[in-house]
Amino acid sequence: MDTVGDLLARERRSDRPALVIGDRERSYHELITNAYKAGNVLGYHGVGGGRPLADAPVRALAPVLAFLGAAQLGAATRFDPAAGVDAGDRMVLVPAAEQADYDPPAGTKLAVFGGEPADPETINWEESVWSENPAFPPTNIDPQTPLLLGGGSDNTVSHRAALSAAETVVDRYGLDADSRIVLRSSLGDPGAVVAGLLAPLTVGGVAVLADPAASVSESRGNLAVSSGDAPEPDRIDPTSVPFSND
Repeated sequence: MDTVGDLLARERRSDRPALVIGDRERSYHELITNAYKAGNVLGYHGVGGGRPLADAPVRALAPVLAFLGAAQLGAATRFDPAAGVDAGDRMVLVPAAEQADYDPPAGTKLAVFGGEPADPETINWEESVWSENPAFPPTNIDPQTPLLLGGGSDNTVSHRAALSAAETVVDRYGLDADSRIVLRSSLGDPGAVVAGLLAPLTVGGVAVLADPAASVSESRGNLAVSSGDAPEPDRIDPTSVPFSND
């Protein structure tokens, strides 16, 4: 696989579980179809190559779909909404409860999830995605296209670098289609995105997005992606995920 869009190929749609959030399980068919919808919404609002998405770094469905949708468009995602506002990214996606904290400049769209927009110019993310066309046209993206943006050019991660790192995680920990990877770290860490989301999707496994308010026993898996001490005997430290843009 050369780009994240390859993880979302139509032939990968199935009834197998792909994503677990709380007590809700979503299949590969649901995840991929809704990622197509997210890509269409983002494209309609001008997100694309050179026009990034600033995404909330929270473990929730909306930020994940937005990230996958942006990747299909060749748009980089910055999991730092405040930095995205400062940089003039094309769209900033945040929880509705935090929308008052952001005042995007002209040319930057504000979108919210988990509640209603306070301003008519603000995009209701969930409403837009659920009503969107579930088809997505094929795209031809260079594997060296930026996928994740950090604080500077040295922190930019390409599609190729992210998928190569995901394959390393798969090989190192022996992941397969029966693996369940529990993500406890913030999506703001590129290593967490790779190990907790891309690695399990690469092998047809399950990514479990742990609820910060839930007990450890409510979201168990084969491995946990978390920094510092973790209750699970097996853990992937996201800071240990190797990246190379070569």
